[in-house]
Amino acid sequence: MRKPKIHWSLKESIQRVIESLAPILQITLAAVSAYSIAHFGLQHSIPLLSVTVSITSLGFTRDARPRRVLETAAGMILGIALSETLLNFFGQGIWQMAVVLLISFSLARFVNSSAAFALTVGIQSMLVFLLPAPVGGVYMRSIDGLIGGCVALLVTALIPRNPRGMAIKDGDKLFDMFLASLSSLRTALLNVDIKVADEALSRVRRSQPLVDNWRMSLDTAISISRVSPFLRKHREDLSDQVRLLRGMDLAMRNLRVVVRRIDFLLRDGQKRPYLADLIEQIAEGSALLADGLESGEKRDQAQQKFVEIIHQLDPKKFGIADQLTEASVLLLLRPMLVDLLCASGMSEDDARAELPKI
Repeated sequence: MRKPKIHWSLKESIQRVIESLAPILQITLAAVSAYSIAHFGLQHSIPLLSVTVSITSLGFTRDARPRRVLETAAGMILGIALSETLLNFFGQGIWQMAVVLLISFSLARFVNSSAAFALTVGIQSMLVFLLPAPVGGVYMRSIDGLIGGCVALLVTALIPRNPRGMAIKDGDKLFDMFLASLSSLRTALLNVDIKVADEALSRVRRSQPLVDNWRMSLDTAISISRVSPFLRKHREDLSDQVRLLRGMDLAMRNLRVVVRRIDFLLRDGQKRPYLADLIEQIAEGSALLADGLESGEKRDQAQQKFVEIIHQLDPKKFGIADQLTEASVLLLLRPMLVDLLCASGMSEDDARAELPKI
């Protein structure tokens, strides 16, 4: 049996570390702060759970919303408190361990859908159950966990991970795929290259994770902007990004349909330079729209470009009104241009009003 090849890239590994520097610093600060409060402030000798709760609540997940941090911390603290309570009433033993695990896992699955979270809660409860009881009171470890959770929330609000920058980066990745797909379509139309069209089709079919990532990072940025004094000034910009995301999500869905149609159309072996020119114009407008992730002026320029393009989407202008197979591509481009206009900031009604009558 052949062993599977293990792909490893030094460049990718370094890039991953660089992109993780913000959460690494945030988690480190939270863990040290939680430990210091419990150890030096409350004189807890080994506040292990204050550290573990703060680290796990923040984590390296893309979802850094305060609500998610709160849910994680609350579930862990409940697991710790439950373990301490059962330990106080029933003591240590095999059957007691089984009861603690059963209840802890059930509670974790109720609070959060993540399997990793359930395992974390189970581990926390076992730490409480198996480690020697600390000096100073029954619920000292619950207090440590509470400190860790509160510090995690405070750090989320006061020292955010630049979620706006992450959202912009995720948006850039979606635009890169969108523009690359348009470039491939143009090449396929000029050269009647079915292979290039097939590659474009394969590419756009993989676009949904990029949309989901952008949506998650935007949700995180908006949630943090509600509690962080440092991100409040970006609320309007984040709202513009939400509109941009919605438009691009729909535009990408329509692009998949357009690519499938062109892939089929090219099988007759005919070049279509007029379609290639339209695709190139759409790519130019989309590049401006990509720059609009950080510039309202660029979005306005993209909108003007898309208005010029949408006015051309009439089969009669190209003399193909009676050729259903040929005209279908122009008809499919119309809803995509409406989506792109909406992404640039135009209302859907106004965008549809720009469509030429056919």
